[in-house]
Amino acid sequence: DVQLQASGGGLVQAGGSLRLSCMTSGFTPDDYAIGWFRQAPGKEREGVSCISRSEGRPYLANSVLGRFAISSDDAKNTVYLQMDSLKPEDTAVYYCAAERSSCHVFFGPANAIDYWGKGTQVTVSS
Repeated sequence: DVQLQASGGGLVQAGGSLRLSCMTSGFTPDDYAIGWFRQAPGKEREGVSCISRSEGRPYLANSVLGRFAISSDDAKNTVYLQMDSLKPEDTAVYYCAAERSSCHVFFGPANAIDYWGKGTQVTVSS
């Protein structure tokens, strides 16, 4: 089965850090764009970050530039989202996802996503 398992969320104070993990199985992560969405209560789902070997560069939403970083461990089939300098506005459920072609769908309509994982809650207190 194709699976994406997100983990690493939690409760952190503003200015703190978390690292989210997206463990994948059932497909070859290198053939996909893999990244993260988030959705806060009452708000639209937002693309956060994406990594793709086919494009050769990471993508970060403007709202997290300089604070978040995405990376991958091919041996572990895992993609990470390092979240530093967290703000209360970062509070959301974070979802990992995979798309066959490119990262652009993470920052526009999300209807082209091939696989979704279940989310992990990130809560940042003031």
